[in-house]
Formats: sequence, C-alpha cells, structure tokens
Amino acid sequence: MLLGALEAGGTKMVLAIGNENGEILDRVSIPTETPVITVPKIIAYFKNKNIEALGIGSFGPVDLDKESKTFGYITSTPKLAWANYDIVGEIKKELRIPVGFDTDVNAAALGEATWGSIKGLSSGIYITVGTGIGVGVYMNGSLLHGMLHPEAGHVLLSKHSSDTFEGVCPYHPNCMEGLASGPSIEKRWKEKAIALADRKEVWELEAYYLAQGIANYILTLSPHKIVLGGGVMHQEQLFPLIRSQVVKLLNGYVKTAQIADIDNYIVPASLNDNQGIMGCIQLAKMELL
Repeated sequence: MLLGALEAGGTKMVLAIGNENGEILDRVSIPTETPVITVPKIIAYFKNKNIEALGIGSFGPVDLDKESKTFGYITSTPKLAWANYDIVGEIKKELRIPVGFDTDVNAAALGEATWGSIKGLSSGIYITVGTGIGVGVYMNGSLLHGMLHPEAGHVLLSKHSSDTFEGVCPYHPNCMEGLASGPSIEKRWKEKAIALADRKEVWELEAYYLAQGIANYILTLSPHKIVLGGGVMHQEQLFPLIRSQVVKLLNGYVKTAQIADIDNYIVPASLNDNQGIMGCIQLAKMELL
C-alpha cells in the first residue's frame, strides 16, 4: 500500500511517500511558513500520489482528543500564524483520505517502536534535543495521550550552582528546553553546538541537565528503553556523560537489568534520523486499518 507521511516541524515540513514496511519511496522538504503558503504546497505534493492514508506528526501543542471540537488543530503554539489552526481538517478536506495525527515526537517514538530500538518492547521513550526538546512516549503498546499529550521537554530542573544563564524558554526560567536545547547552548556559550565539540565544560553541563530530565522520566514512566535523537545528540560524547549522571542521580534506588546495562538502555536514535517520518507512515497505516 502507498502511504503519505508529513513530519510538520517548526522550521521545515518533510513530506514523504512510503509503504507499509516503512520504506521511504519519495521525500521532499519545504520551509514552514504560514499556513496560507505552506498547506497548499503540502496538498499539491500528495494530491496525485494515489496514497491510501496520510500520517501527520506535528509540532504542538496539538489537540489529539477525537471527541473534541478542535481535534486535529495545532493549538497554543508560539508560532502564532499556526495557533488554533485545523491542520488535519484542511488537509483532509482536500485529499479525502484517512488522516492519522499525533505529535512529531510521538511519531518518532512510534517509528522507533515499529522499526527501531523500541521494537518488541512494551514501552519506551524518544527524546529529541535540537531546536527544542520534546519527548514521545510509547507505553503499554501505544502512544501516550492524556489531558493533552506529553510536554516533557518542559519538566522543571535544578540549575547547576555555577550556571547563571537565564534560559531561553519564554514560559519557564528553568525547564529542560530552556536550559538544554540547541538555542540555549548557542545563547549561553555564544557559539553553535557544532562549533563547541571540543569544549568539555559545555557537554558536562548539557549532560547535567539532560540527565535530570531522564531520571525524572525513569522514575515516573519506567520505560524499557530511552532513545535520544535530534541535532544536539549528534555530539556522541554526550552519551557516556548522560549515562553516568543518570546512575548518579538514581543513587541505587532503581535496581533493574536495564539500569545495570545502562549503555544499552540509554541509546542513540537507530533509524538514520528517519524515525519521525517512518512513524508518520505507521500513523497512516494505523488510521487506515
């Protein structure tokens, strides 16, 4: 079967055609501009591709409650042109096919659960560390939704005693996204992360903050696997620093086979940065079936 996938990011939109095996047959990328500019381009790409369903993984917050009047909307996003925008409704109206919908990070978690590191496990989380920080949660064999959806990139952290940086999140002075996202690294150190690869102190502080969030997720969600992706996590020296800090923070309280084998518990993304678009393909398949 032919399936469409839309990974709707705050900076760019990735549009793809795939099949039920997760194979990507065609892909394009367009900038995320206003809905008036961007959505007609999305519709034009998918219009004559003979896809049977479309999966959308979107930046958020979004409304995932199918009983809600605003299901399928991007809601209170700081990208004001997209606030309260019915992305599912507008695309579905034109394409007239089933549309699966979730957050971009939940889609990435689904990609990892279907074809990647979380495959075969009943639970796992995918954390993206890049322009923002987001957490997709796959729990008991399905994606986690509740009152809203996980916004765990905004968990509140204890600041390092030496850190005077004010954070970049407009909502919280000490949340994970505000202290450890790509923009926070650049603003704190006055250079982009890629230019700081040899600065040990940069990555020790980054690991200090990411490990706090991860320890909180372990204690609240108890996932079987933790997958870290996004641009910042291309700095592979972060992984041993994070693992060491997580063990230190747990302080022996959680004793499981996974924590004992921490190198295989906290792992890099496994699908060549395709976990999001592959998860969108799976969202389409699930909606169709």
